[in-house]
Amino acid sequence: MPSLHQVRIDWFLTHAVENIYPSSDALRARLSSGMPLRVYHGIDPTGPTLHLGHMVPLQKLAELQALGHQIILLVGDFTAMIGDPTDKTATRKPLTREEVLANCKRYQEQANRLLRFDGPNPAQIRFNSEWLAKMSFADVIDLASRFTVQQMLERDMFKKRMEEGKPIHVHEFLYPLMQGYDSVALDVDLEIGGNDQTFNMLAGRTLMKTIKHKEKFVVTNRLLVDPTGKKMGKSEGNMVSVLDAPEEMYGKVMSWTDEMIVPGFEICTQKTEEELVEVKTSLQKGENPMQWKRYLAYQIVEGLRGEEAAKQAAEAFTRVHSQGEQPEEVPKLLLSQALSLVEILVKAGLVDSKTDARRQVEQGGVKVEDVVVTDVKAIVEPTEKGVVIQKGKRFFVKVVKA
Repeated sequence: MPSLHQVRIDWFLTHAVENIYPSSDALRARLSSGMPLRVYHGIDPTGPTLHLGHMVPLQKLAELQALGHQIILLVGDFTAMIGDPTDKTATRKPLTREEVLANCKRYQEQANRLLRFDGPNPAQIRFNSEWLAKMSFADVIDLASRFTVQQMLERDMFKKRMEEGKPIHVHEFLYPLMQGYDSVALDVDLEIGGNDQTFNMLAGRTLMKTIKHKEKFVVTNRLLVDPTGKKMGKSEGNMVSVLDAPEEMYGKVMSWTDEMIVPGFEICTQKTEEELVEVKTSLQKGENPMQWKRYLAYQIVEGLRGEEAAKQAAEAFTRVHSQGEQPEEVPKLLLSQALSLVEILVKAGLVDSKTDARRQVEQGGVKVEDVVVTDVKAIVEPTEKGVVIQKGKRFFVKVVKA
């Protein structure tokens, strides 16, 4: 019978994992040797919140931290100012230093949901400006000499841009070199990241071999994607943020398509394959998927916010959606004068832009005092009691006279 230590290693090597370089067997042997590894995962602070997609590699870090390995959470405060071209059909807009620092202000607090930054064997948090900002032009040339243009052009998004006649900027070629050099600067044994980062992480493996003359293992995680293949995250506007209220988290998961139920369990929860047999069998038979989607939403909220928060979120969802009630706490928007419905939706943060607001109204997705309004020129007059505006099934705001 395998020991608990070996069971944990087996789980780490298989759960939500897509590929392991150079091989699963080689990493298993290293993990079983009892020698602690230096392990890192990097996050570019392109936005102020971590989302459910970030939680997958952070969970893998937590598993290794529990096994006694040294964990490093790297904030790419320098690389975020350049922009990772991964999966992008156009050049990213560079961020300013001020934007980057503002975005990463609460990263440790959010990562603390899974990682321990105090006590025995605490995780470290590092910033790659520590070394990248100090590199000379000669250092960059030396780094660039270790790769060829042909290697860079192997990236799918670069091939696609060339086929479409879209520009590829030289600094985008430098991004995988910079991420790769993070491994050298940290002198790590293992890097963990989403499978969309495979090229960048393997660049680090190449540099570790040529500069440090040592092996670096790479573990790529499966990504949570929607039915179109787009990953759930900031760029696509469909992320479940770690800072969302539990009710909001629950509601967002409930808005997922039925096709995402099984991948959601497999990637975002700690359910084993054996435990998911009932879910898969039920869905294959064509049974109502709602019970499983509710269970998935509960599991995700419980994992990030705890059992009590998950219970309250489930109860709130039932009140609002099954019984047609408004939430107990409807956010208020104070206005001193009447504004258009479109402007109010933007001010209340229920939409990302006026264009999005107009689309929601025209498609009948907005109610004012429980009446559908499709006129994009509609005006809302604030009252002392408050005018309730609803977008979709889950988003409410009460417009109150200031």
